[in-house]
Amino acid sequence: MPSKLTAARLWLIACLLLFTSITFAQQKTITGKVMGEKDKQPIFGATVAVKGSNVATQTGADGSFTITVPNPNSVLVITFVGFETIEIPLAGKSNVEISMKDKSTTLTDVVVTGYSSQAKKDITGSVAVVKTEDLKSIPAANAETQLQGRASGVTVITNNRPGDGASVRIRGFASFGGNEPLVVIDGIPGSLTSINPNDIESMQVLKDAASASVYGSRASNGVIIVTTKKGKQGSAKVTYNMYYGASFPGKGYTNLLNPQEMADLAWLAKKNQGLPLTHDQYGSGPNPRLPDYILAGTKSGVMEGDPAANPALYNLNLDNVSGSYLIVRANKAGTNWFKEITETAPIQNHNINVSGGSDRSRYLFGFDLFDQKGIVIHNFFKRYTARVNTEFNIKKNIRIGQNLQISASQGNGAGLNDEGTEIANSYRAQPIVPVFNINGDFAGSRGANLGNGNNPYATRVRSKDNRGNNYSVFGNMYAEVDFLKHFTARTSFGGTFSNDNYYFYTFQTYENAENNSGTSFTEGVNYFRSWTWTNQLTYKNTFGAHDVTVVGGSEAIEEWGRAIQGLRLGYFVDNVDFRSLDAGGASGQRASGSPYTPAALFSIFGKADYAYNNKYLASFTIRRDGSSRFGANNRYGVFPAFSVGWRISEETFMQDIKWLTDLKLRGSWGQMGNQRILPANSFSQYASGPGSSNYDINGNQNSTVGGFQLSFVGNPDGKWETNTTTNIGFDATLFGGKTEIVAEWYSKKTDDLLFRLEQVATAGAGPSSNPPFVNVASMKNTGLDLLINQRMNIGGNNGVKLDATLTFTTYQNEITKIADGVDFFDAVGAAGRVGGTFFRNAVGNSVSAFYGFKVIGLFQSADDVAKSPTQEAAAPGRFKYLDANGDGAITDDDRVFFGNPNPDFTYGINLNASYKNFDLGVFFYGAEGKDVINYVRWWTDFVPSFQGAKSKDALYNSWTPQRPNAKVPIQEESGNRSTNGAPNSYYMEDGSFLRMKNLSLGYSLPSSLLNRFKVDRLRLYVQATNLFTITKYTGLDPEVTGGDTEFGVDAGNYPTVKQFFIGVNLGF
Repeated sequence: MPSKLTAARLWLIACLLLFTSITFAQQKTITGKVMGEKDKQPIFGATVAVKGSNVATQTGADGSFTITVPNPNSVLVITFVGFETIEIPLAGKSNVEISMKDKSTTLTDVVVTGYSSQAKKDITGSVAVVKTEDLKSIPAANAETQLQGRASGVTVITNNRPGDGASVRIRGFASFGGNEPLVVIDGIPGSLTSINPNDIESMQVLKDAASASVYGSRASNGVIIVTTKKGKQGSAKVTYNMYYGASFPGKGYTNLLNPQEMADLAWLAKKNQGLPLTHDQYGSGPNPRLPDYILAGTKSGVMEGDPAANPALYNLNLDNVSGSYLIVRANKAGTNWFKEITETAPIQNHNINVSGGSDRSRYLFGFDLFDQKGIVIHNFFKRYTARVNTEFNIKKNIRIGQNLQISASQGNGAGLNDEGTEIANSYRAQPIVPVFNINGDFAGSRGANLGNGNNPYATRVRSKDNRGNNYSVFGNMYAEVDFLKHFTARTSFGGTFSNDNYYFYTFQTYENAENNSGTSFTEGVNYFRSWTWTNQLTYKNTFGAHDVTVVGGSEAIEEWGRAIQGLRLGYFVDNVDFRSLDAGGASGQRASGSPYTPAALFSIFGKADYAYNNKYLASFTIRRDGSSRFGANNRYGVFPAFSVGWRISEETFMQDIKWLTDLKLRGSWGQMGNQRILPANSFSQYASGPGSSNYDINGNQNSTVGGFQLSFVGNPDGKWETNTTTNIGFDATLFGGKTEIVAEWYSKKTDDLLFRLEQVATAGAGPSSNPPFVNVASMKNTGLDLLINQRMNIGGNNGVKLDATLTFTTYQNEITKIADGVDFFDAVGAAGRVGGTFFRNAVGNSVSAFYGFKVIGLFQSADDVAKSPTQEAAAPGRFKYLDANGDGAITDDDRVFFGNPNPDFTYGINLNASYKNFDLGVFFYGAEGKDVINYVRWWTDFVPSFQGAKSKDALYNSWTPQRPNAKVPIQEESGNRSTNGAPNSYYMEDGSFLRMKNLSLGYSLPSSLLNRFKVDRLRLYVQATNLFTITKYTGLDPEVTGGDTEFGVDAGNYPTVKQFFIGVNLGF
């Protein structure tokens, strides 16, 4: 019997050994690495599991993992929050590299929506989530510029001037001034121009009242929420990103005449007007001739051999004030002033971050250098930024942290868009004027019939040592406590400290017709301070099918500042080392200063979000603000909002629609406010000054006693502007998340708009008294926002991955009321010399609508003039205006609205593709249906407008009896209201455009190579921005800036130009 048991035991052991050996023969150890598909960064904490089993592991800090699988053909399932789940068939492989795709558009993403956050599927307001990877694909000093075309409902106008921000409008215009959105950075009011774009972790745009009204009186123009990067648990990670490139100015104004053609045009104008053919520079007779010298001593139009041109006769530049001793040789070939003042300009950015942490603490340290030269010579912007973000878990339920940015910047500015800028002077200065006179000093417009344009090259060289400096500190400290399971209390205190210093020197401009007779130096300092203290309590709980989140809190904000400036005249030496306020002359010194009246805001707010059964959604928000900017009568305002949503795809009757992943219908209504007026608007102010408030007490005019007059009339009854918004839309996700569509219609109406009415004569208020802001006007905006995102893989997970996004934005703005008895007001803007204004803001029209005479053709003959309505200065070849009211006479009553700078719609098209280690990015931005006033044509198309450069059209395509179908009116020496003397539609052009904003090609080195050097990521790329622009506009750039009630005029706009870059992304 024992022998039988022994045999049985031996047989059982043998079977077990055989089974074990077979099992171990099938098992296999797999190693690999998990990275993000876009940034190629290792993913720490991703779960790697064997499909159909309980075997799983997690990736380490470098993204690596090791796992033992039951058999060589197992399937790995990799999951991580914020990324799409991926399955990898092993097919016998022992090492795998896995790229996880960011699911930033998926329903479970958590989105910051103002004092709280929600899963995207539960949001019922209008919130646009901006992909920060797309933002950073545009090399720029700030995120305002990068935001263009990235979010539906957001209109951005950019330029290429170093350090400049952009004009950002969310769903049109809500006011006559101050239409910039509120920007909140880590819970503190800030600016997109002040933050380093590389520090941005996430960005959301709150567009309707349901999402933004929690910010109350500051939210009427929308809210942009920015969260900066934080450290994550794991070993230290170092990232270094850099790019280096250059901006290319292009050819500038290519349609300008050379000096001989300028002379021919002068003769044409004289012939057309029947004037003698004589000119101080071009001589007399049937054909003009070019002089050898445009100025020699006091004589103009001098030919070679004339004794006046003998330099031995003069002590050159002895008299800089009168310029009597200048000899300036004519540049007969012509000076290309645009080329003289522009250059290929380098731009570079270096950014390094160190981050990491443990379960108790997390940290991020960053440093950034941005350095951009402008295409205009000596124009630059340079900024250093340092960031420290930390967070500590004091206990399991207690967290404290801080976010801090310190920055220092310096720049030398150049004009942006007005007739006095260097770009404008490049078409105002005559081509016959050289850059230098024969003595090597600057030449200019001094001399007969050369106009009074400045030498733009001299302007830039003389200003090269002018500086503007800024030093700022921005950030906050916070603490959070979780208690009673469902409650979280949070307090945050932070603010801004900003200090500006600037100085500039004014030279004698002896070479110009209108010269500065003396030198001066100006230096100033101003500072700004603000603090924000926010306290909030959050309750979050789930009761069966009911999900509830309630947030309540209070917020206090205060801001103040001060400015002081000094000026001194009579500097005897121009050397930069002597430019200080104590080095000038004793006379002519001035000092000025201005206090910034402190402004304070105190608020209480509440927000409740509710979801039932994961498909019926509702949200309610209310905020009460009290502002010191208003008088005691209307200091407080209440701003409510509510929204509802229905995830109809969760209904049982929708379950058979397999291609529909999610469909949510939503709608909202609410009110927001605007308090952007002067802090002291409610108070009357008094000032004194000679000729206005001084009194001749003794009656002998020899002594006066200072008095005061009313300089600003206060309005104690001023109150909030109120913006009421209705929003209806849907969010659809199709084909398992491959397609996303977000469409919204909105209506936004603003009442009680703050507007400055002309002062009615009252006791103590004189003509120089500034009127207050009063609540009188109304306007509305309606529009459509659309976003479509499509993702696909061609050839499976190892094939080509494509991601395409379309954003579409449209708004229609209309002024519905200005004031009782007031239907319009005009604005001058950048075009002030046309004999009137191009802008009329009137009831029934949009802000900044173009207004003037409608040109319907050119008069062709005296008979044509006689048969047409009477018109001042009508003659053959001149403009023929529309008789809008049909009374047979062209008067100011016939002026009409003929254009609109607001686009019909804007759009962005973003395409990303990747294949293995290569990635390609393409981005287009366009605006359609926008008009631009090309004010440059007033200067260049008419001889009498200005004695500066002229266009080829003025000579070769202007009206003569032989050219009845000419583009340009007849050329004459005298101006009038029928040519260049009145605002009219001749200057308006179609400003629609489509621009390739970005093209980039990158290559990431394989991990198998990088691992040898302990490098996690190395990506090299080349990039081009603004490669081409498709437009009918004839100016330098169809994107034109301007004020809210006076934009859309190109007076010499700083243009957007081509840029080329190389770059590196490194991580270890």
